[in-house]
Amino acid sequence: MLSDSHKILVVDDEMLWLELIELHLRDSGYRIVTANHGQQALDILRADPYGFDLLVLDKIMDGLDGMDVLRRIKADPYLKFLPIILESADTAPEKILEGIRAGAYYYLTKPFSGEQLRAVIQNALNQHQDVQLTRRELLNTKDTLQLVEEMVFAFRTREQVRKIVALLSSACFLTVVQEMGLLELMLNAVEHGNLGISYNEKTQLISENRLDEEIERRLGLHEYADKTAMVKFRRCGRSLIFNISDEGNGFDWQPYLEMQFERINDNHGRGIAMANTLAFTHLSYLGIGNRVDATIVLHE
Repeated sequence: MLSDSHKILVVDDEMLWLELIELHLRDSGYRIVTANHGQQALDILRADPYGFDLLVLDKIMDGLDGMDVLRRIKADPYLKFLPIILESADTAPEKILEGIRAGAYYYLTKPFSGEQLRAVIQNALNQHQDVQLTRRELLNTKDTLQLVEEMVFAFRTREQVRKIVALLSSACFLTVVQEMGLLELMLNAVEHGNLGISYNEKTQLISENRLDEEIERRLGLHEYADKTAMVKFRRCGRSLIFNISDEGNGFDWQPYLEMQFERINDNHGRGIAMANTLAFTHLSYLGIGNRVDATIVLHE
């Protein structure tokens, strides 16, 4: 999807920041609409609930602040799937986690560079597109999937991941956050696991908008041709258990289980933390890090 098809609402009560963000995005092809307070932003969105692809929202504003706007958007059935980037000078980890828990899975700390802004926007739009494609696949599944007790899938590509997540979501009544968490873990198995794309390489590829191209290139190489990842699902009482494994060399997962301040402005790297803190009741990596067990405990 080309950037000039994306419409972005930018909300900040400081005119200087609105002008700076517009300047940073001037040559990116996005259609930018601005609002200088929270209520104006809600009015714009409610007047055209399907007209925007992304919201860049300042957290601390006079009147209706960013967290109030965020909560109202997530409570609105017409707006709740809109991806949101929260921007703030408040870098306290608990404040960052507060925004993520409320539904803003992308965070920019002020001051940020134009390159950081563009990279996070591109990543947010790409991930939102993945979720939208997954939900379209979900519409094509059958109600009988909800009777399934166990499933096993092998996968190699991002497209296969989306189709499998759609099936599992239908079978398990997953929420959007749980879908995103499962999607992130399975995409990691493809990108970082089997295809060996490092954290720094992915940062650069996203910045250059070449991630999809590099994934396709590596899928065609002999050294990766026979590598597959697996996801096994089973119901156990009131628990939904997902075992995801790949044939890669593993990684040190410990730094990624929680949001880390030093990575907060990176254009990716939040997926495992989001899955661990929001999507699953329990999440644990095993062995060298090429297997992860994720569990959702259903409440009465």
